[in-house]
Amino acid sequence: MKTEENDHVFLEGPHSRGQEGLFVINVFIQFVKGFRKFHFLGPCVTVFGSARFTSEHPYYKMAQEIGNKLAVMGFTVMTGGGPGIMEAANKGAKEGGGISVGCNIVLPSEQKPNPYLDHWVSISFFFVRKVLLTKYSFAFVVMPGGYGTLDEFFESITLIQTHKMKNFPVVLMGKEYHQELYLHIQKLVKAGTINEQDLELFLFTDNIDEAMNHIKINTMERFKLHTWHKSKWWLGEKMLRKSKS
Repeated sequence: MKTEENDHVFLEGPHSRGQEGLFVINVFIQFVKGFRKFHFLGPCVTVFGSARFTSEHPYYKMAQEIGNKLAVMGFTVMTGGGPGIMEAANKGAKEGGGISVGCNIVLPSEQKPNPYLDHWVSISFFFVRKVLLTKYSFAFVVMPGGYGTLDEFFESITLIQTHKMKNFPVVLMGKEYHQELYLHIQKLVKAGTINEQDLELFLFTDNIDEAMNHIKINTMERFKLHTWHKSKWWLGEKMLRKSKS
């Protein structure tokens, strides 16, 4: 059964115990696949953004510079592994001499991993992919994007707000693009649905140097970043560090 058919079946409601059990096993396999692949990559920063911007677009160039600067700072740059902003950040990381990784989503439109990835996995379920993009990162950079990017932005700050995740830095880039979004978030404060302190859960800026400094202060100087875990030969993990998919 194709992935998109599996998704539709899952969302139709309860099924037989056997079908539900197979679904759980499939999800488990997807998680293990991601955990094994990303276990040795060191502290990551995840860059979110649209897959639709071309290499000539200013936001593509901005993401490329961000990826480069993150790599120079010593971070592994993680993205959703696709084109557009994701490709730009991965490309910048490669140019900066860093490690570039992606967590690609399998879609009916055949989204393919971009050519600037050192390591990647292809995941069938969005919720598994979102966990992987969050689990290994000490900071998040949110570039202009669509529904998916906004979903990732709000999930990140929700996890921090509810103390399900440490107060890692989240940077929302693109003041002109996100102006109405930021005004709406301020409206939430006035309505009392979030606290004024919740505005401090992310930095809103256009300045790349400001964003990098914010990430540096709130990661390297605030948290003790984990180094690479040693691979175990008897688990076949040394090969995982060399393989790409």
